Amino acid sequence: MTPRVHTLSNGVRVVCDPLPAWQTVALSVVAGRGARFEDAARSGWSHLLEHMVFKGAGGRSAREIVEVIEAEGGHINAATGYERTSFQVRALKHGLDLGSAVIADLVLHPTMDAHDLAREKQVVGQEIAEAADTPDDLVFELAQQAAFDGQPLGRPILGTTKSIKGATPETLGAWRAELYAPHTLVVSAAGAVDEDELLKLAERDFGGADGAGLPAALPAAFTGGTRTQAKRLEQANLVLLLPAVGVLDPDYFALRLLAEILGGGMASRLFQEAREKRGLAYAIDAYSETYADTGVLGVFAGCDAKDAVELAQVTAGELQALTEPVGDTELARAKAQLKGSMFMGRESALARAEQAAGQVLLFGRTLDPEAVAEEVDAVTPAQLATLTQRILAERKTAVAILGPKAALAAAETFEGALFA
Repeated sequence: MTPRVHTLSNGVRVVCDPLPAWQTVALSVVAGRGARFEDAARSGWSHLLEHMVFKGAGGRSAREIVEVIEAEGGHINAATGYERTSFQVRALKHGLDLGSAVIADLVLHPTMDAHDLAREKQVVGQEIAEAADTPDDLVFELAQQAAFDGQPLGRPILGTTKSIKGATPETLGAWRAELYAPHTLVVSAAGAVDEDELLKLAERDFGGADGAGLPAALPAAFTGGTRTQAKRLEQANLVLLLPAVGVLDPDYFALRLLAEILGGGMASRLFQEAREKRGLAYAIDAYSETYADTGVLGVFAGCDAKDAVELAQVTAGELQALTEPVGDTELARAKAQLKGSMFMGRESALARAEQAAGQVLLFGRTLDPEAVAEEVDAVTPAQLATLTQRILAERKTAVAILGPKAALAAAETFEGALFA
């Protein structure tokens, strides 16, 4: 059964996905705003705010927030992305009442103590430093900067030590009111949940939220470029990005399938050619990263520095080959993998709640899984070839390479081989 969507008088939307046989419930409260809505001076504030609300809210201390949930067998967490921020509680059956009350306090009634903020800035600063010291985090950050240079999507979600330093309890509190405005909020529950109970709790806990909030994000543009850093590492880390389509584009599922065929699994073209046949990489993977209006087709590889140039050539060659229609067997396998991951993900109540919230934010409704599977099945070999041609026609790449100097030439090689 497709989950039903209700709207409170203040614009908060509520999604209920009851699963009668389940003994657990998951609640996800998602704001359709995140790091993409920050200017440079407030870079990282959405993530910092997500940290801060857990330091005290609704009269509970940081310790009490966690203890009250765990005492009932539950777990609480949160996550900040570019386009949304989510707060989640997983609990035993009948844990919805407490979970809703606690999350509402986090979202609407945080304490914002100055001493807590000073400490949390130190914690986030350590996260920023850790990311800079972790090669397979840093290389993705460099690639994102190259892809969307000078735009919010090109800045790290964590921000910088300079940008988070400027936050005060007052300015961060004002940012909270803009970020978590009612028209951006979706309260989504799945599992052992009763629809009438959920609606009553949503009205009790979120019905009083107010504020106009932030406007829609400005359109993003894939600029492209190169970011290389010579570093004394045992292996080279490469991220190769191409401009692609967003979630709302008719070719969205074609993009997902294209990434699967290119490098989504052990049967994929890159895994078989670069790793199994040539032994050029210990790890290689293709993926799509999508936002509402844009996206990227990406390849990550870890390899010996001396193999980086050849690996870039191989990757370019496999991309060019996809401008021709793929075989029916290869496409059928990719479709099976994509549908398998989608349906297996729905075996988790939290994944169902998060997925439903995301769909409501993007489409204003939830999507029938069977209808989605039909859309995947409808993708043709010709559609994949046309999409690849469309991607390459922009003649833009964003390349990040981190590792020994011998690997850095792979950046120029990739673009040269791709557009020769």
